[in-house]
Amino acid sequence: MTESAPYFADLTDAPQDGRAVWLTADDGVRIRVGQWGADAPNGTVLMFPGRSEYVEKYGHLAKAMRERGYATVSIDWRGQGLADRLQPNPLLGHVDHFSDYQRDVAAVMAHVRAAGLPEPYYLLAHSMGGAIGLRAIYNGLPVEACAFTAPMWGIQMSPALRPVAWTLSSVSKPLRFSHVFAPGRVPEPYVLQSGFENNTLTSDPEMFRQMQDHLHAQPALGLGGPSLNWLNEALIETRALAARPSPDLACLTFLGSKEAIVDVARIRDRMTRWPGGELIMFEGAQHEVLIETPEVRTAIFDALAKLFVPAPCQSMAG
Repeated sequence: MTESAPYFADLTDAPQDGRAVWLTADDGVRIRVGQWGADAPNGTVLMFPGRSEYVEKYGHLAKAMRERGYATVSIDWRGQGLADRLQPNPLLGHVDHFSDYQRDVAAVMAHVRAAGLPEPYYLLAHSMGGAIGLRAIYNGLPVEACAFTAPMWGIQMSPALRPVAWTLSSVSKPLRFSHVFAPGRVPEPYVLQSGFENNTLTSDPEMFRQMQDHLHAQPALGLGGPSLNWLNEALIETRALAARPSPDLACLTFLGSKEAIVDVARIRDRMTRWPGGELIMFEGAQHEVLIETPEVRTAIFDALAKLFVPAPCQSMAG
């Protein structure tokens, strides 16, 4: 029987039937999964979060999608949220191999089926989750359509810094210092070290404060910067994904005009060669479009509801 996991309902404006469970991947790593709306009529949205995120952050998404007839599942990936941390320093964002995230995906899909969550399934993936999600689609993730918000199909950095990042992160493995923070990264979670005025996540002050409140209330959810090993694995994975053709799925990708974290050129390139895909830009929005202003959020939720319809009635959102 699936074991219940802590779920901080007071942190999030989510459907009342929210719950969380522990799952164990095939290599023994324990992850946490949140779910809402098991009786929804239109299917289940698989929310693949970004690096450092956690189940409760997307309670408002679950509420919006439940209002539109969908269940939602979200994930604490290995190494973050309440999932098993992979290094002695729990604030170090780390993964041994980027492919290990696919072990988490497999555990989640087994649970979704066993729990009888409504079909069909649809993918919504943010930032790092966008890389995990695209790889999962290539691996046969059984979704009818997909959507991405600021997907990490590349990491934004200056042309001068890119070869340094590749070299340093690559040599850190044989020289055995890959389990340290990447240069310029610190243990403190970003939203607690950065004031709203200078943040690169959202232009909505209320949503930024909400993220801060979450970590003040539940510090165990917090995560600092990534390790050199995570950086190297992410660079390798995003380069490999860029070489692949686009999947044969209807797709929407949402991006803010002030994106400063992921590689915008990689996103534009991918979407120009995605048949049935569309890139939707939001002027003035930043990296976290799902926690942007109410107008941006509502536009995305409505577009998702138009995209996420069972084949063969699928239609693209405009």
